[in-house]
Amino acid sequence: MKHKAGFVNIIGNPNVGKSTLMNSLVGANLSIITSKAQTTRHRILGLVNGDDFQIVYSDTPGLLKPNYKLQESMMRYISSALKDADVFLVIVEIGQKSIDSEVIEHIKQTGIPVLLLINKIDLTDQEATVKAIEHWEKQFKGAEIIPISALHKFNLQSVIDRLLELLPESPAYYPKDELTDKSMRFFISEIIREKVLLNFKKEVPYSAEVVVEEFKEEEKIIKIKATIFVARESQRKIMIGHNGAAIKRLGTAARKDIQEFVDNHVFLDLTIKVDKDWRNDDKALKKYGYEQE
Repeated sequence: MKHKAGFVNIIGNPNVGKSTLMNSLVGANLSIITSKAQTTRHRILGLVNGDDFQIVYSDTPGLLKPNYKLQESMMRYISSALKDADVFLVIVEIGQKSIDSEVIEHIKQTGIPVLLLINKIDLTDQEATVKAIEHWEKQFKGAEIIPISALHKFNLQSVIDRLLELLPESPAYYPKDELTDKSMRFFISEIIREKVLLNFKKEVPYSAEVVVEEFKEEEKIIKIKATIFVARESQRKIMIGHNGAAIKRLGTAARKDIQEFVDNHVFLDLTIKVDKDWRNDDKALKKYGYEQE
């Protein structure tokens, strides 16, 4: 039997369920999921392997108009994803009427197969789903339309079956025992950043960047030191909270999820520092691992 392998790149607006879809397809929590937009900042690969196939799923930041250099970097990950795709998964949600026209046109010009997934159909009825299918058939001609619920994993097997039909014959791109291209430190920093997004409001979570400074594995415990950088002193004070209550609450929530992720006891030491206006600083963005021009 011939081996198939390829890149399946997930494209969509913020908050349509891209990260939930990614995690459901891979069977592991690789991408941050919150109700806030712009939670995904990097391009994250999730690998699904079989005896005769390897699907490389790619979750990218949601489509948006950049307002500062960090967001410009985020959009460059989408450009990369548009270049190496073997199949596109374009995800929209019930009630959504449009998606970035430039991206749609670019995808169409590639001639690469497109599965357009209408997500969150569990929140509506059959009549609305049929209308949504008809709408997207007109909006995105040539795409195969599949209604799904990423959260409840409804109809995802149909998506997987079709992907396996569409993938080209190729050897595996990554070792078959790997789940992702990212390091343990990356996912720990993402777990902490997820808790920042969940625990703070307004601009604070979008100004936060997490760096894991130390990761020491001992027999019965893993000791982790991480720094949360924010753009202004006022944000640092908010994150610490009265008598340190806010950072303690954040650390407790993050430690619980990290312990589940690493399957071991964890000691987590969090520090908050100011890196003034880092989101618009090329050197800072490079230091934090964001793609540069």
